[in-house]
Amino acid sequence: MKMEEIKELNQTKLDEITKSGRVVLEFSATWCPDCRFLDPFLPEIEEDFSDSKFYKIDRDGSIDVAKKLNIMGIPSFVVYQDGQEIGRLVNKDRKTKQQVEDFLRSLD
Repeated sequence: MKMEEIKELNQTKLDEITKSGRVVLEFSATWCPDCRFLDPFLPEIEEDFSDSKFYKIDRDGSIDVAKKLNIMGIPSFVVYQDGQEIGRLVNKDRKTKQQVEDFLRSLD
């Protein structure tokens, strides 16, 4: 399963994609080296959490939503369950596959 990329996320689209099931949003940007560092591991993370739907969000094209969600650093992850935010890994630090997976496991 390939992570869907969304260049411009607005509130309507956010509500639509998060309304049912477990949804993981990764806020990222093309110019962000720490995002590139994580990119090769994303397919593995997706595979390990196949019950979740993953979206890669272009932070620069989705700045209003990013501000509303308080996404200051990237890469950052926000997780929804049936429309409600249930967790976030939001900071400007480089993240490893292990850190992301530990975070996702902690939400169960």
